[in-house]
Amino acid sequence: MKYTELGNTNIKVSRICVGCMSFGIPSKDFLEWTLDYETSKEIIKHALDLGINFFDTANVYSHGTSEEFLGRALKELGVKRSDVVIATKVFFNAGKLSKEAIFRECDASLKRLGTDYIDLYQIHRFDYDTPMEETMEALNELVKSGKVRAIGASAMYGYQFHNMQLIAEKNGWTKFSTMQNHYNLLYREDEREMIPICNQYNVTRIPYSPLASGHLSRPTWDSESKRSTTDKVMHQKYDYAKEWDIKIVEAVKEIADKHNVSMSQIALAWVLYKGANPIVGSSKLKHFDDAVSALDIELSDEEIKHLEEYYHPHFIVGALPANN
Repeated sequence: MKYTELGNTNIKVSRICVGCMSFGIPSKDFLEWTLDYETSKEIIKHALDLGINFFDTANVYSHGTSEEFLGRALKELGVKRSDVVIATKVFFNAGKLSKEAIFRECDASLKRLGTDYIDLYQIHRFDYDTPMEETMEALNELVKSGKVRAIGASAMYGYQFHNMQLIAEKNGWTKFSTMQNHYNLLYREDEREMIPICNQYNVTRIPYSPLASGHLSRPTWDSESKRSTTDKVMHQKYDYAKEWDIKIVEAVKEIADKHNVSMSQIALAWVLYKGANPIVGSSKLKHFDDAVSALDIELSDEEIKHLEEYYHPHFIVGALPANN
């Protein structure tokens, strides 16, 4: 396993992060394809055995049961708290990113996770209804209190992220150390502004959906998996661009065959080549073996060019418009 540090912190994490959205009690108003506790625990153990120490969840995932599964599994597996890095998020809740909501939701997450501190606390989206100063001050207070070690942000527009960093800088508050953005071979819109801003502030990028909800892991666009047949959000994110993006999928397959590895490994190797640390969510143990193996794949300049040559500009997916 290879490791890195989050931003300007001394928090050491594996370059592969386990995405915990697949853990929790299934529900029709969130996700129907999530994994039960015992299966989730098995995946967590396997990830730990591979050297992965970084786990990302959110207060909203399966109505909090993702956090509960993660915290319970780590305790039952006898994992020393300081040996793992736990990240969770706040936003899709009453009050969004108001001071009151942030304090309330942080305490609720701590309780569900069964821990007295969160390593990385992230805002899940940008809140148009709350002054940025209120949000950044509240996050800073959590750091000062010891409940949170570092803070991060997730999908938003580059100017919003930049403005929040400036507010923190101006007031001497804690700045964001990470950006969890939507980034993969099929969606590269953040290369325009967000990634340069992250580089400016030495912000570590931990992109979600590095395999584009599985589209980069198989030669066919759709599959018969429960997720593929029930995940409406996945179809909304990618299906409109299928005509363009299938060429990229074909390029991934071509290079995977050349290296005699899986398509997932090539797609993840590209994300790693770009200096990001992908969040990998999966229902199968083998997928984490593939993810770790991707760390050792070296793509040539010609292969990188081939993987990128068919990219077509996409609609923004992730950042919320002002009317949401």
